[in-house]
Amino acid sequence: MIEVNGISFRYQKDWVLRDISFQIGKGEFVGVIGPNGSGKTTLLKILSRLLSPQQGEVLFELVPLRRMGRADIAKRIAVVAQEAYSLFPFSVAEIVLMGRSPYLGALIFESRRDLEIAERAMEWTDVLSLSERSIDELSGGERKRVFIARALAQEPEVILLDEPTANLDIHHQIEFLDLILSLNRERGLTIIMATHDINVASEFCDRLILLRRGEIHRMGVPQEVITKETIEMVYGCEVWVDHHPVSGMPRISLLRVRS
Repeated sequence: MIEVNGISFRYQKDWVLRDISFQIGKGEFVGVIGPNGSGKTTLLKILSRLLSPQQGEVLFELVPLRRMGRADIAKRIAVVAQEAYSLFPFSVAEIVLMGRSPYLGALIFESRRDLEIAERAMEWTDVLSLSERSIDELSGGERKRVFIARALAQEPEVILLDEPTANLDIHHQIEFLDLILSLNRERGLTIIMATHDINVASEFCDRLILLRRGEIHRMGVPQEVITKETIEMVYGCEVWVDHHPVSGMPRISLLRVRS
């Protein structure tokens, strides 16, 4: 579904990403992990064509992303940014309806179908009861669900998530990740999630892409990527890696540096 062929990107003179290549199939849940500054957010921006690589290209169902119009991309790929917020106190319903903008064209007002799609997206994310509330009145977990609803209103095939569980307590993390997993498993959405939380990535993702200094250091299922040797090399610290007692997936524990 998505094919990344040898992309490299720099903001100024230093390369942020170098010779990145991978493929993602329809319906996969892929995690992008790596230390600060490894290029995770930049990669997501390239996948949504917010940025264009200086070298290489991204194909979406065999079509170069650079040849697709912005509205066409927005109908296929939705983005939930790391800091999803609104500059104005729009209502929840208004924010979710913004997801219909790629379909409006020259129209000023949404059609009945647009309203129905937005309402269904709010139902899926359990924010319909909040539809008249201002976004400023909501908790962090509620706001995350609203912006997922806006993404769903785009009727995308792919959702890109940048640090989706940042600043959420464990209850809201589980609630949010269960929602994303259900959208992936039950509705067939392809999910690409950049996260600092290696344990979350291990539990929820089918495959992982581990970035180090702008390059792919390792890629594969969590059991192949999350090993003591690999994590210590990439992150530069000592960790303990075992297996979750319930799921059996790799699990990282931090070790205190003793003087």
